[in-house]
Amino acid sequence: MKKIIFLIPFSLLIFSCNKSIEKKENSNLLSIAEKTDSTNIKTIFNSALTEGKSYEWLRDLTKNVGGRLSGSPEAQKAVEWGEKLMKEVGLDSVWLQPVMVPHWVRGEKEVATYTTNGNQKNVPICALGFSVATPNSGVLAEVIEVKSLEEAKALGNKMEGKIVFFNRPFDDTLINTFRAYGGCVDQRVRGAAICGEFGAKGVIVRSMTNSIDDYPHTGTMSYGDLPIEKHIPTAAISSKAANILSDDLKANPNLKFYFKQSCKTLPDAPSFNVVGEIKGEKTPENIFVVGGHLDSWDLGEGAHDDGTGIVQSLEVAYLFKKNNIKPKNTIRIVFFMNEENGTRGAKKYAELATLNKENHIGGLESDAGGHTPRGFSIDANSVNTELLQSWKKLLSPYGLHDLDKGGSGADISPLKGENVTLVGYRPDSQRYFDYHHTSRDTFDKVNKRELVLGSASMASIVYLMDKYLYSDSPVKL
Repeated sequence: MKKIIFLIPFSLLIFSCNKSIEKKENSNLLSIAEKTDSTNIKTIFNSALTEGKSYEWLRDLTKNVGGRLSGSPEAQKAVEWGEKLMKEVGLDSVWLQPVMVPHWVRGEKEVATYTTNGNQKNVPICALGFSVATPNSGVLAEVIEVKSLEEAKALGNKMEGKIVFFNRPFDDTLINTFRAYGGCVDQRVRGAAICGEFGAKGVIVRSMTNSIDDYPHTGTMSYGDLPIEKHIPTAAISSKAANILSDDLKANPNLKFYFKQSCKTLPDAPSFNVVGEIKGEKTPENIFVVGGHLDSWDLGEGAHDDGTGIVQSLEVAYLFKKNNIKPKNTIRIVFFMNEENGTRGAKKYAELATLNKENHIGGLESDAGGHTPRGFSIDANSVNTELLQSWKKLLSPYGLHDLDKGGSGADISPLKGENVTLVGYRPDSQRYFDYHHTSRDTFDKVNKRELVLGSASMASIVYLMDKYLYSDSPVKL
């Protein structure tokens, strides 16, 4: 048998060798970059866990300022607190952005009762934000229970003179409790607008929570385009009381429910976003925003919602400075005002960014509580989404396994654009709605280690975004 000999041109051999060398060099560069970033991220976490400041900052905010609904004296105190703290951290510049905000006040503690089988039951309720008050004597009426806005609409004029009770619970089969919240919250926001149109006397809404307890959850509601004469008082009822009322209605469909609240909306009040930044060394005109919202509901201390997000955002800057990380782009920390009942601070920030022709290239928001870090949701174009997802190898050792497409946050979403990469910090959500918008949202419900792990997680992804996201040759690790 004859042997077949293949002759390979010398030039092709040289080309092949060059390609092999180039591939090896690129691989070596990647390896060096990966090791450098891995070391820097480890340093960030070590600093946060041993020298972090966020927990004591949060203690100060919650205990010395407390609940800080927009327009309130406490909200103004929080602005002063935030400005002072940013300066103490040593940001390159700190300033206040004026913004007019809604000013709704709760008034006296709400009262609710009903009688069934000769027994009077006191019911835990709280007025919903922007609701009108009841008459001074309160509201007394028969109750109609519904599970959805569609069911209420179908009642039409049968609602006249009645109190409508929205009792759709969370879907407990959903692992992401924010999805369960999204599946129920429309009844809180729009229930009064629908029922007021048909002459209902009031609305009570099951609290937005997985838990069955006696803590009512407040939150914002809207009358939409409903004429003011059709605005009806609206309150949240605790989940445990909602279950009991539902059972009692089955036994006694004609029972009458009484509630009284004295809330009101005052004229808009002056307030501020608190802004501070570390100037970028190479491209300072490019801005990354890191923030949360400074306001909170008035029932608790605003710890998980969103005190944790505020202190974690500032700790990103603290960790950069502590570890001598010089950002390429400007890192701007923003404490947004009025996320809870209007997002006026977010809108004003975006308006001023446009007016001043600022070039925002990314943003990170923390507004999902201070529990154990799980990852980030990404709102970006496909190229940048893929790039962020390529960093999973670096982030997963710290429990940051979730890097999924999704929303970012209410305060940074107005900055959205094709070339703007927005990210939402996502801690574990299982306990969040135990505290959300209730009197239980207090400092003692926040775990120090979970909180600072969140700060380090945020600082790590900001470090990677600043380094790679807008480089000429993005590096996937």
